[in-house]
Amino acid sequence: MGDPRKRRKSFEWPKKPFEKERIDTDRVLKKTYGLKNKQELYEARTIMRRKRTSAKKLLALNLEKRLRKEKELLESLKKMGILSGNPSLEDALMLNENDLLERRLQTIVLRKGLANTTKQARQFIVHGHIAINGKKMDKPSYIVPAMEEDKISYYGKEIKFEQKKVKPVKGAKEKGKIDELREEFEEAKPDEEIMGADATEEIEIAGKKTKGEEEVAGEGGEGEKQ
Repeated sequence: MGDPRKRRKSFEWPKKPFEKERIDTDRVLKKTYGLKNKQELYEARTIMRRKRTSAKKLLALNLEKRLRKEKELLESLKKMGILSGNPSLEDALMLNENDLLERRLQTIVLRKGLANTTKQARQFIVHGHIAINGKKMDKPSYIVPAMEEDKISYYGKEIKFEQKKVKPVKGAKEKGKIDELREEFEEAKPDEEIMGADATEEIEIAGKKTKGEEEVAGEGGEGEKQ
């Protein structure tokens, strides 16, 4: 049988394990992409670091070797769906772990609307409800090639789940009532254009008469007191 093959380490631990800024960033990425543990994040980071290292080494080669190796590297990234169009070596040097995490099956299931949350997407995959080209796939960390992205669907019967409801903003209901009352008040106001100029003049004259009667009544009351 021979000696068993020694397994190669698939990821590298951070050089500074207690760096606060990196820990906070890792925590956000773990929550955003619904990762089981930080090992999945370290694996993605290691893969992209190796891709960037390969791109840097190409810069030291002569033109003939560089063009051949560069084409191979960019074609592999295009097949993975990380790059598209006509990418260059500079595009490969700017890649990070987010670009690879976006190609995970769990993330794409969420983006395609087959699940409400990243945790629900992971649950659907692990329980065998997701298929690629009709074949069941139960690995959330599977990197989906570009040619298989449109072939992702439910395995067997389609799952019907309640769509996530958007919570109303606090105070929006009260604001809506206020707007309705304001509109009713504006409608109840006398419109000068509708009433016409004559009606407006009559209202002004009636107001002046009322004011004059109040002044006369006030003078009479003072005379009686004297």
